[in-house]
Amino acid sequence: MAKRATKSMTLNVRIRGSLGDFVAANVGASGAYENVSEYVRDLIRRDKERAEAEAFARLKAELAHGFAAPDSTYHQLDADTVIARNGRPAKR
Repeated sequence: MAKRATKSMTLNVRIRGSLGDFVAANVGASGAYENVSEYVRDLIRRDKERAEAEAFARLKAELAHGFAAPDSTYHQLDADTVIARNGRPAKR
């Protein structure tokens, strides 16, 4: 799989009220993060990890379902049959 070039992005977000207060409480000397950028990067990183974990859990469930099927439901296929079924010409 080809690796995509890393793209830098600048975000400008205006937060007011209780959300602003919450962010302020988590940033600086009294918070867990040195600055807002660090806090936002961590939130995005966590959300990415959550999305990846959900995708993995779905894949695991599909595989578990497939492997739970009785052997009689499987059909032996050769590579040429699979390639033809997927609409690609076989490489020779």
